[in-house]
Amino acid sequence: MIKRLHIRNYAIIEELTLEFATGLSIITGETGAGKSIVLGALNLILGGRADTKTLFDDSRKCIIEGRFDIAAYDLRSFFTDNDLDYDAELIIRREITPSGKSRAFVNDTPVNLKVLQELGSTLIDLHQQFDTLYINNSDFQLELLDALAGQRDAVREYRTEYQRLQQTRRKLAQLREEQAQARREQEFLEFQVNELEEANLRENEQESLEAERHRLSNADEIKQLTSGVFHYLTEADESVTDRLLAISVKLTPLSAGDPQLQSIAERFESIRLELEEVASDLEAFGSDTDVRPDRLEEIEERLNLLYRLQTKHSVKTNTELLEIYRELSARLDHFSDLGGSITKLEKEQDQLRARLVDQGKQLRKARERVAPDFAANVQQQLGELSMTNARLKVDFTPLPEPGPHGLDEVRFLFSANKGGKLQAIKDAASGGEMSRLALVTKSLVASAMQLPTLIFDEIDSGVSGDVAQRMGRILTDLSRHHQVVVITHSPQVASRAHRHYFVYKTDKTDAERTITRVRELDGDERVRAIATMLSQNPPSESALKNARELIEAV
Repeated sequence: MIKRLHIRNYAIIEELTLEFATGLSIITGETGAGKSIVLGALNLILGGRADTKTLFDDSRKCIIEGRFDIAAYDLRSFFTDNDLDYDAELIIRREITPSGKSRAFVNDTPVNLKVLQELGSTLIDLHQQFDTLYINNSDFQLELLDALAGQRDAVREYRTEYQRLQQTRRKLAQLREEQAQARREQEFLEFQVNELEEANLRENEQESLEAERHRLSNADEIKQLTSGVFHYLTEADESVTDRLLAISVKLTPLSAGDPQLQSIAERFESIRLELEEVASDLEAFGSDTDVRPDRLEEIEERLNLLYRLQTKHSVKTNTELLEIYRELSARLDHFSDLGGSITKLEKEQDQLRARLVDQGKQLRKARERVAPDFAANVQQQLGELSMTNARLKVDFTPLPEPGPHGLDEVRFLFSANKGGKLQAIKDAASGGEMSRLALVTKSLVASAMQLPTLIFDEIDSGVSGDVAQRMGRILTDLSRHHQVVVITHSPQVASRAHRHYFVYKTDKTDAERTITRVRELDGDERVRAIATMLSQNPPSESALKNARELIEAV
C-alpha cells in the first residue's frame, strides 16, 4: 500500500505531501484545482512519461517520491532478479531536470523505466477513464477466477509442472541439435580418435625415444670416447687409478695422528673410489651402445609420427596428445549416449504433459464452476450502478497444448447496451463503464486475492443519488480488504471516506501565481465540503444537515 506521496516542483504544485492510510481515502476539490495533477505525479513514479513542460519552476528539478509498505506483496524475487535491495518499506523516486533528463530510483538504486513500470503495476492499479485496465488482462481474468474457485495451490502446482515441462523441452531441443551436429561431426571425430588410437600413445614415450635416438646417432663417438677414457683411467701404464691408489696408500697411515689430515685423506679416498666407479660405468655404457641403423630408423619413424600428430593438434608434447585423445573419446562417447538421453527425455516430456493435462482439466472444471455465478453477480451489481443492460460472459477457448495457465484461453466478453454484441472489454466499454466494471469485479474477489492499491479517478462520473450511494457502499466493502483511493465529485461517495483530502488552489504570496495545495478534512470541515458538493458554496443549512446524515449513515 502507498503510505506517502511527496511532490515538488510539478505543474502547479510547488510542494505538497499526502499521507495515506488503509481503508478508503477520498480526494475532492473544485474542478481544475489539481486533482488530476496529483494523479499525474503519481503516474510518474509508476513509470509514466516525463515532460519538462510540467515543471512548476523550470530552473529547478522536479521530484516525485512515493513510500510504500510492500510486506504483504511477494516481491523478493523481483528485487533479486533486478539486483535491488529489498526492504518492507519501499521508496520510489522520480526526478526530472530542467534539461529534460529523467531519472528513476528504487530504494536509492537507479533503475530504468521498464523496471519501474513492472514494479509500479504490482503496487498501484490506477483507473482513469479510457485507460487500459487490469480487467482487460487475460492473466488477471484467470487469476480472478482461480481466486474465486479457491485453487491457488492447484494453480501454483500446475505452473511448477509447466515450468518443468518447458525446461525438459528446452533440454530436449538442445540434445536434438547436438545429435544433428554429432551426425555431421561424428565421422571426423571417429577418424581423429582412430588415428590417435592406432598411434598407441604412451606417457613419457617421446622423451625416452629422443634420448635413445641421440645415443644411437652418436654410437661410434660414444664407444670410442668411453673406451679411451676407461683405458686412460684404469688400464694404461701408470693409470690414473693406480697413481691415486699409491697416493692413498701413503696418505692413510700419515693421517692417523692428525684429524685435519685424516679428513683430507678420507675425502681423497672417496674421490678415488668415485672415479673408479665412473670409469666402470663409462665402460659399461660404451659396451651397451651399439651401432643399430635399423633401430635408429624405427625411432625416427615413430618420432616423426608423434611430431606430425602434435603439429596437427597444435600441441608440443606427447602428454598433451594423450589429453586430446581422452577429450575426443569422451565427446564421441557423449554422442553415442545422445540417443538414449533423448529417448529418456521424450518419455519424461510425455509424462509431464500427461500430468499437466490432468491438472489442467481440474483447473478448467473449477473455473467453469465459478464463472456463471461470477458473471451473474457482476451483471447484478452493474445493474445497481445504472448499467441495467450490461452483460458479461466468461469465454473458454481450448488450447492445442497446455499453456502457462492451463488448457484454455479465458476472455471476459462484455456488452454495455441492450442487444449489443459481446466483445472484448476494451472494445465494448466506455471509460466510465470500464471503471464501474473494474470496481464490481474487484469487489467480488476482494477477500479472495491480493490486489494492489486501487485508485479510481471519477469512477462516479454521470451517476448520482441512489446509484452513487450504492457505488459508495461497494467502495467501502472493497476498502475493508484493500487500500482504495477515489477522486470524486459525488457527495454520496465522499461521505464514505475513512480519510478525506481536499485539493484547492491558492495564490502564491510572493508572486502572481496560482498553486495547488491539499489538506485533510475532519469534523465540520468535512461536513461543509460534502454539503458544498450537495448544493453550493456557501452551503445551505439543509445541505449541511443532509451532509451530516450521509456521514452518520455510513
